[in-house]
Amino acid sequence: MTDVSSPFLRDAIARGQFHQCTDLEGLDKAALSGVTGYIGFDMTAPSLHVGNLTQIMFLRRLQQAGGKPIVLLGGGTTRVGDPSGKEEMRQMLNEDQIAANMASIRRVFEKFLSFGEGKTERHPRR
Repeated sequence: MTDVSSPFLRDAIARGQFHQCTDLEGLDKAALSGVTGYIGFDMTAPSLHVGNLTQIMFLRRLQQAGGKPIVLLGGGTTRVGDPSGKEEMRQMLNEDQIAANMASIRRVFEKFLSFGEGKTERHPRR
């Protein structure tokens, strides 16, 4: 793959988290100036699973490179059930259960990311 200047893209490519791009030069330029990225999670449980760690760490690397991570903790799927065609529908939760799950999961993200207004903090690599 073509050389890139952005530490974020270089890291994503080295980790095998990047497949292809129609304008790598443009993406590299944007990444150098600090981009915003988001990932959404539903609140069907009080904690995440190990499969979510890749997504969390991707946002962490984005933030370390000067980008702004946005984590969407939503209850849409939780309120309407699981539309994926499984044999059993996911249990719908009430507002209090969703809020409790959201508070629990937010604590996980606060260990890896800084939230708030203003310029993104650059975290040292750990």
